[in-house]
Amino acid sequence: MKRLELAIESVILASRWLLVAFYLGLGVALATYALSFGKKLYEFVFSAFTLGDTDTILKMLGLIDAALVASLVVMVIISGYENFVSRFDEQDGEVHWLGTIDVGSLKVKVASTIVAISSIHLLQVFLNHASYTTEQLMWLTIMHLAFVFSALMLAYIDRVMALAKGKKVEE
Repeated sequence: MKRLELAIESVILASRWLLVAFYLGLGVALATYALSFGKKLYEFVFSAFTLGDTDTILKMLGLIDAALVASLVVMVIISGYENFVSRFDEQDGEVHWLGTIDVGSLKVKVASTIVAISSIHLLQVFLNHASYTTEQLMWLTIMHLAFVFSALMLAYIDRVMALAKGKKVEE
């Protein structure tokens, strides 16, 4: 019976390597998104002198938004792999935060990035408010506030959990 238990535990533990397919897929998606970013950048550069101030800001906010999304994907790939699959081997030029982001911190960082992305999108909407109805503006603002509230709650929960861990260590 103990052998069966050990075999099952080995299979379950080895199943974490299936996550690698997801992280590699996210890497492919990131490369594809980089191509999309390159296209947006190319279009922006060659139309920059014909755009008005508001349109220029909107295009730049779109590029910033893309950079935040790409950073979010990288954070999820690296932190997910490090937390759930395997530790990275020591390498020269190692990223300083590698291995220091736990699952709770990752959730807070992801939520914070989503709030930043939502903020940029909302700013784009407000700069182009004539294209939206009052009701659409209201709902977009409510959705953004929901993201903000969710991020604050995740940060609060992470903080409470960290304090609880600290008290357990002291005891």
